Amino acid sequence: MIPWLEPTSPFPDVSEALTADAPGLLAAGADLSPQRLLLAYQNGIFPWFSEGQPILWWSTDPRMVLPTSRFKVSDSLKKTLRRVERSRTGGGPWDVRFDSAFESVMRACAAPRKDGPGTWISEDIIAGYTGLHAMGYAHSSEVWFEGELVGGAYGVCIGRMFYGESMFARVPDASKVALAYLVAFLRSHGVRMIDCQQETGHLASLGAAPIPRSAFLSHLRQAIHEPAIPRWEVVPPCAPPLTG
Repeated sequence: MIPWLEPTSPFPDVSEALTADAPGLLAAGADLSPQRLLLAYQNGIFPWFSEGQPILWWSTDPRMVLPTSRFKVSDSLKKTLRRVERSRTGGGPWDVRFDSAFESVMRACAAPRKDGPGTWISEDIIAGYTGLHAMGYAHSSEVWFEGELVGGAYGVCIGRMFYGESMFARVPDASKVALAYLVAFLRSHGVRMIDCQQETGHLASLGAAPIPRSAFLSHLRQAIHEPAIPRWEVVPPCAPPLTG
């Protein structure tokens, strides 16, 4: 059995997460306020549930992470990134921005996909994460074409720890472009790891890999106490990592 959380209940220790039936499931209930979400991320916990279910809280073991130094860029994506970067810096139709349309990115991620229904991103989820955005903890990477939002990604950043949440694309490769610019920015600011939460083949193709939860938590506990990134400004994709 997992515990039911009231709005004021603390999270149980992640070592209490289930190891069978629903591996990683830790608790249910509470709320999706920005404060609750922030507490969850600080402890390596994330919400994930389907429509009609109560709020479910998870801490998976192993944990899927993307080391920013290992992000894989295919040859075709490199060509696309060069084209987008030339346009971005030269006044062309393509542009990349951070945090100019955070809620729009979330709603695009929540929309029905060609290969299935919409995601689990509900109005309560949108309200919670837009609250985190207003507090300076949630950020979006956005790809624009001729003034229209065509791709993006969003997540949560605490100190120098980034937690990826979702991506979307309305034109081919737009989500990968958003991720590539996000990775370049994070890497340039010394962020070494992006939390991807759960293992998928798509994430693995981009360089993500599972690590033990203990290793993830060890990194997290240090990274969240590092200075926050002061300004979110776009840098060229695939920039070299910060040194010194």
